[in-house]
Amino acid sequence: MRPDEPLDARALQLRAARVLSGLPPAAVELGRAFEAAGFELALVGGPVRDAFLGRASADLDFATSASPDQTQRLLARWGDAHWDIGRAFGTIGARRYATGDQPDLVAEVTTYRSDVYDPDSRKPVVAFGDNLLGDLSRRDFTVNAMAVRVPSLEFVDPFDGLRDLAAGVLRTPIEPERSFDDDPLRMMRGARFVAQLGFALDPAATEATRAMADRLTIVSAERVRDELVKLLLAADPRAGLRVLVDTGLADHVLPELPALRLEIDEHHRHKDVYEHTLQVLDRAIALETGPDGPVPGPDLVLRLAAVMHDIGKPRTRRFEAGGGVSFHHHEVVGAKMTAKRLTALHMERQTVQDVSRLVELHLRFHGYGEGAWTDSAVRRYVSDAGPLLERLHRLTRSDCTTRNQRKAARLSSAYDDLEQRITQLREAEELDAIRPDLDGTAIMQILGIPPGRAVGEAYRYLLELRMERGPLGPDAAREELLAWWAARDTGPAPRA
Repeated sequence: MRPDEPLDARALQLRAARVLSGLPPAAVELGRAFEAAGFELALVGGPVRDAFLGRASADLDFATSASPDQTQRLLARWGDAHWDIGRAFGTIGARRYATGDQPDLVAEVTTYRSDVYDPDSRKPVVAFGDNLLGDLSRRDFTVNAMAVRVPSLEFVDPFDGLRDLAAGVLRTPIEPERSFDDDPLRMMRGARFVAQLGFALDPAATEATRAMADRLTIVSAERVRDELVKLLLAADPRAGLRVLVDTGLADHVLPELPALRLEIDEHHRHKDVYEHTLQVLDRAIALETGPDGPVPGPDLVLRLAAVMHDIGKPRTRRFEAGGGVSFHHHEVVGAKMTAKRLTALHMERQTVQDVSRLVELHLRFHGYGEGAWTDSAVRRYVSDAGPLLERLHRLTRSDCTTRNQRKAARLSSAYDDLEQRITQLREAEELDAIRPDLDGTAIMQILGIPPGRAVGEAYRYLLELRMERGPLGPDAAREELLAWWAARDTGPAPRA
C-alpha cells in the first residue's frame, strides 16, 4: 500500500481482512480443489467490494483459469448441487448445503473472459481469457475490479479500486469510452451503484456516459429493466435517477421522467414537476414499513408509482386565462403512458397493472378536504383501490410537497380524517370485499331467470345499491331487486 493513500483506505483494508479471515471453510476448500487441479481461483466483484465495506455474503462470485467443462467437474465434486444455466457466458454454479454451524453456500465460478457487443447485436459476444488481470480489466468499475486469490487470500488490486472505494468514486478500470462500448449496460450500472452505494461517478465516466448514452439502445429490454429495478430498490434511488436524467440515459430508459423538467415555465406559474416527483419518491420511501407492516420496503410498485404519477402532465398542460396552468385528466393519461412504458421495459404484468392503477387513482382524494365525502364515496375509494389501498394512502400523502405549511397541515388532516372514516366503515362493514347482498345464484332464483346478461345487470345494480347505502340485508335487497326488475319491464315474471 502506498504511503500517500488515505487512512480511510487502510481502515478499509483492515475491515476486509477481518471479513475475509472469516471466509467459509467450504470456500477455502473450493480454492484448494482448483489449485490441486492446476487452476487459479479468485473471489471477485461485489463480494470483495462488500468485504471492504464490512459486509459478508453467502453467495460468492469467483473467476478461474479453468474452462467451463473443467469448472463443472470440480464443482460437481465440491457441491451438493450444481447447474450450468450460465454456461454460454462461462459461468457454472454450485451449492454446498449447511453443515453444523456453517450456512448454505452458493458459489458461481466464471472462466476468465472478455466480452464485447457487436454493433448490430443486442447480446454480448463472449471470449474467454487466460489471466486474472485481463478479467479484472473488463469489470465495470475499479471498486468491482478487486480480487482475492483463494486459498492464499492474496489481495489483487491492479486498478486502485481500494483507493476509489475509500473516496466513494466510480471509475472505470480502462478508458470509459472503451468500457462502455464493450458493454453499454455498464452506464446503467453506474447510476445503480450511485443509488446503492452512495458513490459518485468520476468526471470521465460521466462525460463518456453523456456522449454514449444512445449506445444503450443495443442492450435488451430485460437487462435494462433489471438494472432499473435494482436502482429503484436501492437505498437512494433519487440519486440514481438524477444520474440517468443528467447523462441522457433516461431518454432511452424512462423518457417520461426528463420530460417533466419542461414543466416549469419562464413565468414560474407552477412548480418544477421533475423536482416534485423526486420529492414524492423520497416521501413515499419514508412511508414504507418494516416486514410486518402493510407496505414492506423496499416496495417496487409504490416507488414506480411515485416516479410515474405525474408523467401525464406534459401532454395535458393548458395555459388558462389569467395566467393559470391546468393539467386536466393527467392521471388518466399518465396511467395509459405508465402501462405502455412499463410494458416496453418488460415489467411483470401484475406490476404494470398495479402501478398504472395507482397513477390513475392518485388524484381521487383531492377535493375531500373541501367537503366531507358521503359513505358511498368512501366505499368507492376503498373498492377502487382494492389491494392497493395501503400503497394509495402512502402515494397520496407523499404527493403533498407544498411549502405552504398551513395547506400541508390541512391536507394531512383531511387524509387523517379519510383514513379514520375508512376504519370506522371497515369495522361496520366488510369494506375490503364489498359484494351485493345477493349473489348470482340468489338473483336467478328470485327472478326465475337462467344465467346470462340480465343476471350481470342485476348484480351490478345491487352492487351500486350496496355502494350507495351500505349493507341492506337479504330481505331488503330482494325487495329492491324485484322493484328494479319490474321497472325494467322485460323478461318473465319473477317467482313468488
